Order: sequence, then C-alpha cells, then structure tokens
Amino acid sequence: MGKPKTVYQCTQCGAESARWAGQCAGCGAWNSLEEQLSAELPKRTGRYAHYAGALSTVQPLAEVQVTGEVRLSTGLSELDRVLGGGLVTGSVVLIGGAPGIGKSTLLLQALAKMGAVQEGKVLYLTGEESLAQISLRAQRLGLGAAPVRLLADTLVERALAVARQERPQVMVVDSIQTLYTEQLQSAPGTVTQVRESAGQLLRFAKQGGTGVILVGHVTKEGALAGPRVLEHMVDTVLYFEGDGGERLRVLRAAKNRFGAVNELGVFAMTEQGLRGVTNPSAIFLSRGKEAVPGSAVTVIREGSRPLLVEVQALVDDSHLANPRRVTVGLEPNRLAMLLAILHRHGAVMPGAQDVFINVVGGVRVNETGADLAVLAAIVSSLRDRPLDQELVLFGEVGLTGEIRPVPGGEERLAAAAKHGFKKAILPRGNTPRRPVENIAIVPVNRLAEVLEALKE
Repeated sequence: MGKPKTVYQCTQCGAESARWAGQCAGCGAWNSLEEQLSAELPKRTGRYAHYAGALSTVQPLAEVQVTGEVRLSTGLSELDRVLGGGLVTGSVVLIGGAPGIGKSTLLLQALAKMGAVQEGKVLYLTGEESLAQISLRAQRLGLGAAPVRLLADTLVERALAVARQERPQVMVVDSIQTLYTEQLQSAPGTVTQVRESAGQLLRFAKQGGTGVILVGHVTKEGALAGPRVLEHMVDTVLYFEGDGGERLRVLRAAKNRFGAVNELGVFAMTEQGLRGVTNPSAIFLSRGKEAVPGSAVTVIREGSRPLLVEVQALVDDSHLANPRRVTVGLEPNRLAMLLAILHRHGAVMPGAQDVFINVVGGVRVNETGADLAVLAAIVSSLRDRPLDQELVLFGEVGLTGEIRPVPGGEERLAAAAKHGFKKAILPRGNTPRRPVENIAIVPVNRLAEVLEALKE
C-alpha cells in the first residue's frame, strides 16, 4: 500500500479538496473543511455488489411489475401515521432529535411491540450505551421481558455479520454517528465514516428486506448532523421535536418515499414512556372559560391531519427606539409582512408598540393558513377587545390585501365544528358547497371585510 493521502472534506456536503480553504467550493459553507485520510475502498464483488444481487438491465416503464409494499405496524399509532401506515420492509428510516428528547425510548417501545408480533425477530444495535443501560431503561418502561434482541458494537462489518445470522425483520441502529467501517482510517462520526456506514446498512436493508431505523444526532441549528447526502440515501427522514422539560413531543416527517410528507405525530411523555395523543387539538386548545384579548384560534394542516391551535398576540407600548417583533412558532419575516399589510390595507399599525406572537403548545406553523388568526389576534390585543371564543379563522393574506384560499378547507371546517366552534371566518374560495352543520360561515375577499367582521 502507498502512503495515505491527506484530503479535506466538507462536513456539510461531503465534497473533497486537495487543500484547505475557508469556503467549500461545493456548497459554499464556511469553515466546514476537515482534514481526513483518504483510503481507496476495495471493489465490491459477490452478492453484495448490487441491491438485487444481479446485473442491471434496461426495462420499459410499462413492463415493470409493481408489487404491493409490505408494512409492519410499530404498535404505536402515531408513529405509524408519520411513517404512512407502518414501517415498509426493506426501507431505511432516519430519525433525528435533540439529546434527551426520547428517540431511544420511542424506538425501544416500538421494538418491544413489534417483537411480540414478529416472535422476537427484532434487533437493537447500540453504539452509545451498554446492554445493561438499555435493560435498565426497559425495566423502567415495564418492558423488561420484551422479546427484543440486543447487540452492542460499533464496527459496521461485524454488526452486519451478526445481523445476517439473526435475520431480523426490524433493526434499530443507535446511533449512526457511532459506527465506523474498517475500510476507512478516519474516526467515527466523520463524513466519510457516516456515509459509508449508512451505505452498508442501506444495502443490507434492500437485499434482505429488513426494515432499518437509524438514529441521527442533530446540530445546534436543529438539522441532522453529518453529510446532507445521508438524507438523500434513506427512504424516510423523521424529526423528533419538543422541549425536554415539556410533556408533549412532536414527530414530523420531512421526507417519506412511502407516505405523505410533513405528516405529524404527537406524543406525551409519561412515567411509562411515550404515549400517542390521538386528539392533540384538545390539548392545544386548553383555554380558560373567560375570553381574553389577543387570542385567536385557527386550523392548520400537518400532512393529512387538521390541527386546531391557539395563536396569542400581545401588543404593548414600547420604550425602545425600534419596537420589538418577537415570534414563537411563527416565522419572524411572516409577522413583519403581515404587519405591513395590516397597515396598508387595514389602516391599523402598532408602530410604536412591541408585538409578541406565540403559538400555544409548542407547535411550529409552517403554512400560510394561519395568517388571518395572527392578524385577528393582533387587532384584538391592540383594541383590547376579546374575540368570540366560538370563532375560528383560517386563510392566507396576500400583499394586496386579498384573502386567498388554502388547501383542505372542508376538512378544516369539519375539525372546527367537531370541537364546538359556531362561527368561521374564511376565504370565499374555501366556502363549502354544502352547508356545515352547527357552524356559521363568514366568507371574505378582502382584509377590510375581516376587520368589519371582527367588530360584530
């Protein structure tokens, strides 16, 4: 063997460079190049050279035979919802989240339930904890006798050799950053090690039909650590969100080749582990009996699920030269735009006041359907007039003051009526074809019509 060659590889995109530079030429990231030793990988031969173990052939699209995907229920309804109905055999799922959020707890519970159905054909590979630590966690969760097989190892070749002997239906790897391959000389957790280890696990899943779930670390910004190519390699990417000190946890799908993207699952942390919340709107709407200014209710869509959430606004006199605009659960730039629209087309402008927006329950609103509720909460707080507690609002507000329709209007109305709301202000384009029972519809086209309706 020749002398190992030193290269510099980007931790964001995996691009290699012969010399160090302050900026990556591949993705433009700054200070992301790390020194590594390059090692030539041996050429793969044998049955592990391809996914199917045979030479690739060209086939017309119309002649491709499509077989129905086989899904395994995880035993947790909220996890099944986010996965699109269950774990697809032969798929690779990447789940990330902050330390202590409950990733290992969730997967241990899921393996325990699947092991009871699959007669123990589930394997938990850990590279961060000892077997005794996992056993203690299982006992705390009441899963000490669960039919789950455990393996503690960090060398991916050795772990896969054991997995081929065990032939599990489901395999959990906790975590991918702790694994390394002996084909490379770099340390575990580096870009090349993570990418090659994930590649071997991906080939193992596709060849044997084992469902593989990878646990990934996250960066300070909340993104999955390691190369972005890792997210492109796997079939599904899930993010486990929430505050470690709070009871609620949110599992969100950012990518799913076998189901709807942006699907949402809600869990509650209890002494017996994580429990699915089948009706999260009831928790997010736990308001007091008395109406207060600055509170408005909207209906957002997360995947196929409509969620009722409360948007709170506080408008107060500012003692600063530049009044503050603070948002929790809403994009700050969206608030600045809505305030400008409110001033231009509604003649309402809290220019000398601080504006604070909070989406109750730790929910993050990523869609524009909450625009009407945000403006209604701001106007209510500014006028010190509470809104009707039986009122719900949804709709997108355009820059010209028009109220634009949003997808899933009838499903949002049905969810609001189910929770007892009697009145809805919505875009005229979302007016249902058939009247909805027990709820009055107020269709609007312009922002001025919304402000008039709020005075009633």
